[in-house]
Amino acid sequence: MREDLKNIVGWVTLFFIMASSSVQANGLPDFTSLVESNSAAVVNISTTQKTKSHSKLPKDFQIPDLPEDSPFNDFFKRFFDEEGKQQDFDTNSLGSGFIVSDDGYVITNNHVVKGADEVLVRLNDRREYPAKVIGTDERTDVAVLKIDADHLPVLKIGSSSSLKVGEWVLAIGSPFGFDYSVTAGIVSAKGRSLPRENYVPFIQTDVAINPGNSGGPLFNLKGEVVGVNSQIYSRTGGFMGLSFAIPIEVAMNVANQLRKNGRVSRGWLGVLIQDVNSDLAESFGMKRPSGALVSRVLPDSPAADAGFEVGDIILSFNGEKVNRSKDLPPLVGRTAVKESAKVKVLRQGKRKSLTVKIGELPEQDEIEVAQTTPKAAEENRIGIVVTALTSKQRKQLDIEKGGVLVVSTNQGAATKAGIHKGDVITMLNNTDIEDVEQFNKLVDDLQEGKSIPVLIHRPRSGPLFLALKIKDE
Repeated sequence: MREDLKNIVGWVTLFFIMASSSVQANGLPDFTSLVESNSAAVVNISTTQKTKSHSKLPKDFQIPDLPEDSPFNDFFKRFFDEEGKQQDFDTNSLGSGFIVSDDGYVITNNHVVKGADEVLVRLNDRREYPAKVIGTDERTDVAVLKIDADHLPVLKIGSSSSLKVGEWVLAIGSPFGFDYSVTAGIVSAKGRSLPRENYVPFIQTDVAINPGNSGGPLFNLKGEVVGVNSQIYSRTGGFMGLSFAIPIEVAMNVANQLRKNGRVSRGWLGVLIQDVNSDLAESFGMKRPSGALVSRVLPDSPAADAGFEVGDIILSFNGEKVNRSKDLPPLVGRTAVKESAKVKVLRQGKRKSLTVKIGELPEQDEIEVAQTTPKAAEENRIGIVVTALTSKQRKQLDIEKGGVLVVSTNQGAATKAGIHKGDVITMLNNTDIEDVEQFNKLVDDLQEGKSIPVLIHRPRSGPLFLALKIKDE
């Protein structure tokens, strides 16, 4: 009987040991050692910007003699001296950063230090150092600072490319000024493209990021930095489950260029691109949407010299597949200037290989179109009225020849395709538009029930491919 009891006790003990191990294996990871090992290399950044008040008192205005407890006393003391003259005041902001070299180089966000007159870096041990801004890059929102200190703790740089969606990540920063706050979550998505941020394939996470976290490190479970916390999506100003980090490869590339040259040089192809949707894929004879559709080849650009054409669909760049248009800018941007790249395109249903010598990304100017138009033609089969372009419009749109301007639309096939008044149509069914007469002739010959690619130039937004389909009568 005792032997049986011992066996039962043994089996029960074994069961609880196994159950405990299972719970531990399937539970949350232990972040304590990661935090203890890396907190010392994370820094708090405070900035001061001297600002002049734009408030002006009327001439001969005198500050009233207010009661001591009046709330307006603070206002007058802050913005005006005793004689009513305008005086300066300081604006302060907070952010985070991390040390990447033991001699005092720190990485943070550009928006943390932008416009700052003074930058102060505070370490984990409460030592404080004034920081010099070595360089900033607005496109990637990366900045490099330098403090006068030696033998500092340094974070280990990892790789964001090895991150997987669903993987645990952790952030250390100073949200709302609460120093060295630790938050954890998972990778929600990779390669996110945000408005006006074409050259950064952001890491999206659900790690709680708030004002003050900006510029701080994002870690993987190995304690390696895989990103720089940069932005949040919020309608309230606080965390709403969507945060975005700059991949560490992008941040380090920019930081190294800033340290070496004081500026950032990016690769440039010289094309304007867009996504291929299902209608456009059908119109170009593709089985499924893929690649980056070239809607414009800029004159005197690397793409123009390499023989790129409007309507080409870029499928791969230097051996890396281009699934969507957002995949291409980061690939081109991190390619060295003057380096040759192999590009595969789909041109009129056939695959073609091109070699392009990458240029340097220039500044871009916004294009506008004049409102004056010459006499219009009659409404055509797809429900629009088009006319020729004036020389002023051609100059503003950088269209040397051809194209027709849409001056009115009806509820026809063109409107359903997304063509608007003011658009300039430069290509229809892979044929360049020469003039109004030729355009209307092409429209008359369009096949019913089939998607046809049409290229437009839209003021302020540039060239865009649309899929046009004329329904069977």
